Amino acid sequence: MGGRKSSLANLAWLMATGTLMMVVRAEDPYIFFTWNVTYGTISPIGVPQQAILINGQFPGPNINSTTNNNIVVNVFNNLDEPLLFSWNGVQQRKNSWQDGVAGTNCPIMPGTNYTYHFQVKDQIGSYYYYPSLGMQKAVGGFGGLRINSRLLIPVPFADPEDDYTVLIGDWYTKSHTSMKKLLDSGRSLGRPAGVLINGKSGKDEKEPLFTMKAGETYRYRICNVGLKNSLNFRIQGHTMKLVEIEGSHTVQNAYKWLDVHLGQCYSVLVTADQSPKDYYMVHQVRSERYGHHPLRKWKGPSISGSPPAPEGVAWSLNQFRTFRWNLTASAARPNPQGSYHYGSINITRTIKIANSASTVGGKLRYAINGASHEDSDTPLKLAEYYGVQDKVFKYNTIADEPPAHDNITKQPVVINAIFRNFVEIIFENPEKSIQSWHLDGYSFFPVAIEAGTWSPEKRKNYNLLDAVSRYTIQVYPKSWAAVMLTLDNAGMWNLRSESWERRYLGQQLYISVLSPARSLRDEYNLPDTAPLCGIVKDLPKPAPYTI
Repeated sequence: MGGRKSSLANLAWLMATGTLMMVVRAEDPYIFFTWNVTYGTISPIGVPQQAILINGQFPGPNINSTTNNNIVVNVFNNLDEPLLFSWNGVQQRKNSWQDGVAGTNCPIMPGTNYTYHFQVKDQIGSYYYYPSLGMQKAVGGFGGLRINSRLLIPVPFADPEDDYTVLIGDWYTKSHTSMKKLLDSGRSLGRPAGVLINGKSGKDEKEPLFTMKAGETYRYRICNVGLKNSLNFRIQGHTMKLVEIEGSHTVQNAYKWLDVHLGQCYSVLVTADQSPKDYYMVHQVRSERYGHHPLRKWKGPSISGSPPAPEGVAWSLNQFRTFRWNLTASAARPNPQGSYHYGSINITRTIKIANSASTVGGKLRYAINGASHEDSDTPLKLAEYYGVQDKVFKYNTIADEPPAHDNITKQPVVINAIFRNFVEIIFENPEKSIQSWHLDGYSFFPVAIEAGTWSPEKRKNYNLLDAVSRYTIQVYPKSWAAVMLTLDNAGMWNLRSESWERRYLGQQLYISVLSPARSLRDEYNLPDTAPLCGIVKDLPKPAPYTI
């Protein structure tokens, strides 16, 4: 289904009796989904294996929505294990209760169902969803989520002939339970067995993934939903015009190749301007030293006329620097994206974090500033809401600077942040592999990526004008990245490595953003239907927030 979808206009009803006048506005439109989540057997690279299916599909069904839609997803868990779904990049304004990660939500237990209800408020763009517990994401349960612009909002390109979701990612043939046991034992996952596009490897495929009409232009939303590897993506014989990154319209540069790092989504326009025939979509894994490497069990087809992408960090970094916000384009509202002048706001706090790897009790763990996150039986947000956080976690378990030592401790890791503060986060990567970081609940401005070590003097090199507002950022080996954001979305939000074994083994934390007013203007109440667990299960519910 291509193009933008219309949404119902708000209706105003005026009722006047004497001096009484009341205005009632209809809610924004609702779209409903029912998901039956089961196991099933698939063989995407020729090896039968157990996968997680949604309504029998792998990948799961696309969610096609429009700005301000209310999305209602009724999830029936027919697995033999707990389940949660998270919505990568959807900001969940005032509503971390719907974020679907272990720090905010009790799981959907086997044989039960739970209904997610969230509004894609003031957002456009390309996103995806996935199962967030354990290593479930490794075997499916993920799918595309798009937010189309409303018809009354101008978009800086003509409606495409069609609009396609392209989910790329590395793939393992191990079961998610065996991968979990492997990590729990202190070992690494190793290299994947292959790379998939929309659940297919290209091996023995006879039908094309997509069909284009000669002369027509198509939109492709490319998301890296994999576990471990950055991927270089291209379409044989065609250029890609970049038009959107993770919810923001971009300056429309043309590219032959795009590096798509873990968790990232890009929208490109591709015109079928070549002679009619079959063309390959090509994805190559970036190695730990940031070249290309062949997968041990997978060799792609020989592709003539499609040379490998350039090697090295410098090329990819230079590509990142060409990404620019389109300052004149409207976003979810009819005003320019660049009307928010982030570069003129004073920084109130700098948080510098560094990833690290070590062992705890002889087993591999990953950490941020010396602390390796460990989920608790009681979700952190629930403990905070019920006022029993002292029994579950401590605030500010890490400092705003990396420690000098290499020791790692395991514990729930929570940073306490001040509502509406404007903060700077510095990601430092002292390792040889590329890192990718994501923050739930927010978009941020990546103002710089450079080699070496960050210092305050580096701020003179920041892009304070047109950095692309987005929700994921890569950090190259032996390099750093700086982002800026306003903490204006109250809730408990997950900051994590998008490398899934790193996340599973502790390279994540939560940022608690509390509104001192404790008002519905800033944050919604716990839904009445939310399951309870841990130490809050039998506690009386706190007094609800009011206006």
